[in-house]
Amino acid sequence: MALTLKLPTRAGALETYTLAGTAPVHPTKGVKFNRIAYSAAHVVADPLAAIDPWLQCAVDWDATIAYRQRLWSLGLGVAEAMDTAQRGMGLDWPTSLELIRRSLDAARDVPGALVASGCGTDHLAPEDAKSVDDVIRAYEEQMAAIEKLGGKLIVMASRALARVAKGPADYERVYGRILTQAKQPVVLHWLGDMFDPALAGYWGTRDVDAAMDTALGIIAAHPSKVDGIKISLLDKHKEIAMRRRLPAGVRMYTGDDFNYAELIAGDGWGDTPVHGRSDALLGIFDAIAPAASAALGELAQGNIAKFHAILGPTVPLSRHIFAAPTRFYKTGVVFMAWLNGHQKHFTMVGGQQSTRSLPHLAELFRLADAANLLEQPELAARRMKTLLALHGVE
Repeated sequence: MALTLKLPTRAGALETYTLAGTAPVHPTKGVKFNRIAYSAAHVVADPLAAIDPWLQCAVDWDATIAYRQRLWSLGLGVAEAMDTAQRGMGLDWPTSLELIRRSLDAARDVPGALVASGCGTDHLAPEDAKSVDDVIRAYEEQMAAIEKLGGKLIVMASRALARVAKGPADYERVYGRILTQAKQPVVLHWLGDMFDPALAGYWGTRDVDAAMDTALGIIAAHPSKVDGIKISLLDKHKEIAMRRRLPAGVRMYTGDDFNYAELIAGDGWGDTPVHGRSDALLGIFDAIAPAASAALGELAQGNIAKFHAILGPTVPLSRHIFAAPTRFYKTGVVFMAWLNGHQKHFTMVGGQQSTRSLPHLAELFRLADAANLLEQPELAARRMKTLLALHGVE
């Protein structure tokens, strides 16, 4: 029997929607990917905690780790304590470090599980940073804590550094210091201001090409200490241009949630295969994990048409989830986890479930159905109706 419900439109009307009823794709087990693929994973809030949700964070640790185990079971790595986990946007540093510890502990029981952990300066309020030295000390504190746990670093962009740096030389000094000390190669992270307005002018300039020159210069000075760089600029041409200029062996991890399918597939450019394609470190992989795994499996077997057939339909959903204001994309990611039964509630750290409108979430539901991403359609429809009822739509 077809599933139908009334969904709001952007015009404020209600329309009858019938689910497509297409079964979700299931990844083939045991296929080894030929791309490194990290999913930046969300955290599951504890809705029963007696806290002030705008001011404090409480995490359901069992559900949060269970979600990471699901990602590993699909062959995806976990990029831990990143912006998808609401890092610096509800999730503080002490809780982030506990998240990293628990994730690394859980990964030890999963053969081949990949984990890379966000290292930033978010315990240093930008307004309290008086100098570049303050930023260096903040990075070093988090770096030491994560490396003590045996963690691989993702060096996150720093709001404090963006505030105090006077030009590219300050970025060169900070990153040079961090990379020199790193115990193993790190992933650098260039997050555009569409994701975080406080990062405008990162690398010492608002000119993206000049900023790229600075970042590439830092990498070229320390190539053995850089596994790769993730850029989240939502501009495929900038990403392609940068990956072609990376030193041999340094990877481009796409963070482009608008164009990931074609960037991962690659263009075959150059003599170094890794620079003709992108690996992945994506927030959208949290929301589309089974499809991402299945598509990557097809790509590894040379089935490029099947890769695009699976992943292509997810792109309109991703562009919707990451629509401006882009920083509110986490709401869509958690909404998908709730619809698909991976958590019992639609509650977020910091109360951020309120950052997207009901019409936005209704369109997300339609797009998820169109992309065959509703794993349990009856449950998804029932939960969507519950949300509608809470908004007065019976």
